[in-house]
Amino acid sequence: EKFKALKNEGNDFVKKGKYEEAVNKYSKCIKLNTEECTIYTNRALCYLKLYKYEEAKQDCDHVLQIEDSNIKAFYRRALAYKGLQVRKKNMAGI
Repeated sequence: EKFKALKNEGNDFVKKGKYEEAVNKYSKCIKLNTEECTIYTNRALCYLKLYKYEEAKQDCDHVLQIEDSNIKAFYRRALAYKGLQVRKKNMAGI
């Protein structure tokens, strides 16, 4: 099944620290199935690693609309908010 293959490829890229490539695979997965929450939380993790906090927050928000008790989504969204706060402070300091 194409979805599973893409997800596994994405997971392999994450293990290797290749987050951009993983985001690509997860994004393709999402085109095939928008209801699979794990893909969004996995992609959010990659976005966090790439300092793309807004994108990470959006993925987590999406998951929490579907599964309002998804712990990973809550945790990663908190990390995204934290990243956005730090960025704001750094911008203000410049």
